[in-house]
Amino acid sequence: MTTPFLHTRPPAPESATGRVAEVYAQIARDFGIDRPPTFVVLSSAPELLAPAWALMRESLIAGPGSRTARELTAYGVSLANKCPFCVDAHTVLLHATGDHALAERLARDESPEEEEHARVLEWGRRTRVPGAAVEPYPFPREHAPAHLGTALVFHFINRIVSALVNEQLLPGNVQRFRAVRSLAGRRLGATVRRPAEPGAALPLLDEAARADPGPAWAAGTPVGPAYAALRRAATMGAGLLDEAERTLVRDTLGTWDGSHPSLSWPGLPGRDELPGARLALLAALAPYRITGEDVAAWRTPAHTDHCLVHLVAYGAFAAVDRIERALPLHTARGTV
Repeated sequence: MTTPFLHTRPPAPESATGRVAEVYAQIARDFGIDRPPTFVVLSSAPELLAPAWALMRESLIAGPGSRTARELTAYGVSLANKCPFCVDAHTVLLHATGDHALAERLARDESPEEEEHARVLEWGRRTRVPGAAVEPYPFPREHAPAHLGTALVFHFINRIVSALVNEQLLPGNVQRFRAVRSLAGRRLGATVRRPAEPGAALPLLDEAARADPGPAWAAGTPVGPAYAALRRAATMGAGLLDEAERTLVRDTLGTWDGSHPSLSWPGLPGRDELPGARLALLAALAPYRITGEDVAAWRTPAHTDHCLVHLVAYGAFAAVDRIERALPLHTARGTV
């Protein structure tokens, strides 16, 4: 059978029970897409699935203000991260908002006609660079937690998808045809335009996660606990590396300037040297370059799909953490 997944074989969604089944049910209801591979791929490590979905839902879907603006933030992030799957997905979702002309301008690699849209798109793209100015915001200040949450969750999701899912949003890449994009978006239109109740994903998190208010920039919103929960779950993957490998990942990310590494990346360890650190660093900075050989060099009989997803998530979140910690001090302290 053909599969959209690379390097792992997630459990069949039909077999899901308990919390995983609850997450799938909420995704279908609030996202409008039944068992999207972006989340199914995380089901090999269920403890990552709920917080990743919660952060996306509470920021992109249930955040205040314009869904179109938040889609533009996600689109800009996905462009910056070179994630064609997510770029195509947000083109379809812009059709779902009813902004058909905007979606098609972006599909043609043209700038939005409206200056406000262009500013939000560029803001999202710029968030890949740690320490880049995020203010003045191209949206109302009270919408900042939702946009920051959207940007950060897609810095994570883009990396997961680029590493573990193939680039085709639809079989045969048929989403590259305008009529297909438009039809797919229209089918999602009723769900995308329906108001979503903020906080509905938080009961899917464990009690300790719900009690953590998260970073100051998101304090008082459902985005905060969702972000904290994803941070806690993703950093669990550090246990798959030894201290020297973790130090290499931390030191490399600590000086990362948002650029895409060259093919001759001198700081990337070889497959026979530190294969775990190599995978984590690739997941953080160039997930689209992870190969089957990279995975095989690290994998042992003890390394299940659960372990691989956690290692990739650890690397992906290392980049997210670098971006989030580099937010300008007044933003990081919660004056948004």
